[in-house]
Amino acid sequence: MTEETPGLGDENAEQPDVPSGATADDAEPKAPESSLQEGPAAPAGDTSKAAASAQDVALTAQLDQVRTALNERTADLQRLQAEYQNYRRRVERDRVQVKEIAVASLLTELLPILDDVGRAREHGELVGGFKSVAESLETVAAKLGLQQFGKEGEPFDPTVHEALMHSYAPDVTETTCVAILQPGYKIGDRTIRPARVAVAEPQPGAQAGTSDTADAPEADAEKESGGPDEG
Repeated sequence: MTEETPGLGDENAEQPDVPSGATADDAEPKAPESSLQEGPAAPAGDTSKAAASAQDVALTAQLDQVRTALNERTADLQRLQAEYQNYRRRVERDRVQVKEIAVASLLTELLPILDDVGRAREHGELVGGFKSVAESLETVAAKLGLQQFGKEGEPFDPTVHEALMHSYAPDVTETTCVAILQPGYKIGDRTIRPARVAVAEPQPGAQAGTSDTADAPEADAEKESGGPDEG
């Protein structure tokens, strides 16, 4: 009996019939050609430009949003800075005012003592240890800004003077302080006590008499010349 090699018969059965004169490539099965024709492909350059343009538009929109947000935050920061500067100025102004009020209150309480010191000096009683204490007190008051005002012979000013006595005098041409009964005190431009004074005004007929005296030489000159010239 002849033994058959396994698979040999199968290989011979699976081989397709190849015409004589054809090659092995002709025997391979070919895929069926598609009956549908594909459309023309878009150029690669146009697609890249469109994508780049869309990306630029998106980046520009994001940049505008960032700029808008930055401007808003900058405006908020400027507003807060302005409010803080106003707050600092207001606090500084209030601090100065509170200090001035406190100093003025303290010095106002010391004014009667300073008046006693002034009267003692006028009567020659400011001597010894009392003199040293009085001078130290006046020095401290001056360092705190206290200023004394009111002198005899200065014109009367109702904003800083308080008239306690009134009289007429022939040697004054306007209302004048002729005596300082109690000196005034101020701190800077703020008056904490007006000067109490005695004032004198010109006599009611003094100005009329002065005018008559001034007109008299002119009248005498006209009389000597024989009166006014006649036309």
